[in-house]
Amino acid sequence: QMRLVESGGGLVLAGGSLRLSCAASGRNLRNYAMGWFRQAPGKEREFVAGISVNGGNTDYADSVKGRFTISRDDAKNTVYLEMNSLKPEDTAIYYCAAELPYADRVYYRPNEYDSWGQGTQVTVSS
Repeated sequence: QMRLVESGGGLVLAGGSLRLSCAASGRNLRNYAMGWFRQAPGKEREFVAGISVNGGNTDYADSVKGRFTISRDDAKNTVYLEMNSLKPEDTAIYYCAAELPYADRVYYRPNEYDSWGQGTQVTVSS
């Protein structure tokens, strides 16, 4: 059973930066495609960023392109989300997720992912 634990969330001013971490245990992360999702109050969970199992493919939601960067360190069993130029509309709970993939690509839909963390709150004030 894989366990994912997010950290790094917090309160930041608009224009600021945060780096989220997602530490995995119980399974070797190198076998999984990974994704970051977020959910704001009253809204559905949405895709933010994804990275393929081999790390060669990444993709982002249009709303975060150019500001967020997903990366993985399989030696540390950890995935990161670097968030720059944060905006109030980025405020949400951020979740990481793992998918045992059938192809080396990014996965976009929440129901494609097998394991989820508990989430970390990101609040951006204006």
